[in-house]
Amino acid sequence: MAGRIPTGRFARGSRLGRVAAGQAVRGVGNRLFTLGRSEAVREALAQRSTLQTAQQLVTVLGGMKGGAMKLGQMLSVLDVDLIPEAHREQFRVQLAALRDHAPTTPFATMRQVIEGDLGPLPKVFAEFDETPIAAASIGQVYRARLHDGRAVAVKAQYPGVAEATHADLRNLALFSKLWKSALPSAADNAVLSEVTRNIGDELDYLREARSQHRVASRYRGHPFIMVPDSIEEYCGPNVLVTEFVEGYPFSRLQDLPDAERNRFGELIYRFYISSLFSDNEFCGDPHPGNILFAADGRLAMVDFGLYHHMEPEHVDFERTCLRAAGEYRADDLHELWSARGIIDPTAGVDTQECLEYVWAATGWHLLDEEITITPEFATGALVLALDPRAAEFRGMRHQLLPAEHVFSRRADLFTFAVLGQLRATNNWHRIAREWLYGEPATTEIGRALERWRAGL
Repeated sequence: MAGRIPTGRFARGSRLGRVAAGQAVRGVGNRLFTLGRSEAVREALAQRSTLQTAQQLVTVLGGMKGGAMKLGQMLSVLDVDLIPEAHREQFRVQLAALRDHAPTTPFATMRQVIEGDLGPLPKVFAEFDETPIAAASIGQVYRARLHDGRAVAVKAQYPGVAEATHADLRNLALFSKLWKSALPSAADNAVLSEVTRNIGDELDYLREARSQHRVASRYRGHPFIMVPDSIEEYCGPNVLVTEFVEGYPFSRLQDLPDAERNRFGELIYRFYISSLFSDNEFCGDPHPGNILFAADGRLAMVDFGLYHHMEPEHVDFERTCLRAAGEYRADDLHELWSARGIIDPTAGVDTQECLEYVWAATGWHLLDEEITITPEFATGALVLALDPRAAEFRGMRHQLLPAEHVFSRRADLFTFAVLGQLRATNNWHRIAREWLYGEPATTEIGRALERWRAGL
């Protein structure tokens, strides 16, 4: 059947293996072919190889959907080492197709999914546009109108995507081959475990509907951010119906003047980072594809399949550790980590190494000065945090991040990556002090939010 998603572990693993092998062969062939060639020829060949690799990734990962496609979307926000620096932006543009223009599945196939949960379309919808407005890693999104006149977005899961995703999660070794070709310094199954951990949560649309309703209620009337509400009576195991957002993709934000990009960067920071410390809840999937520039000028946040609650004591632990690092209390930080089991006291990790590691991985929250986040900067922090076996942090190879902190660290790192795509500048520490120390806001947006919360 056309558009059928391969669901078997072997079939999906074979496709990933062919991508990795193809890249390796291309690399060897290009090196041999460029011997003795001029710089101009080598440059042209490098560009051709870059585009071929990106196009192959888009084709293969887009057709696979599920966790494999999620991997490609993640790569699109990183400064990948696969290719020469001069061609990295072209590579990202190609991979961004997985985020903004992913390959679609025929409507006849998706209609069966929708009607399987909701019944015949005419009974539920007064209008239904059969052309998808978005195609994500596990579902496709359509625009429709209910009989009461409300415009809605209808997200339906691809048939077989659950089986495909579970197969991907079992294929970490083969994923690692693909990741190694794109980010050699992070070539380890632990990285893939972090990226793909609990992606299965995204398959539970009823859970997502409940989460989205709770967040939409919290942000109702917010002056800068909107969250479209789910319409739970029209949601099922494979179909999610939400309010429709009129707006533009993340790429529109990237084209704005510096001041506007910085403003939206602060809002992204507050939504993905500050919410953990103010609400004990956060979205675990910061990604440009989940951020829209709404027609009314606000940011619209969508996709709550990886929305998480965190127990207050675990949130307080993260805050306490960051405060210790920010105040250069290396002994206190080492003691906190040792007591929590993050590091083994017998592993030879000294207090200064702990302190320097936290500053290297999360110092953007702690440095009291303006920082411009770039894709290169963001990728460096990601690789260091997930693969601390670099020479300067050899002792940190023994660290063990407790399970309850995996998603909060993931949210932190990928928020950093999103802000890198925006090239946003701010004194992030001044915003962080609101949740680090409970201090009053110092930014215009922060003060406006304080008035809004106070009902002024």
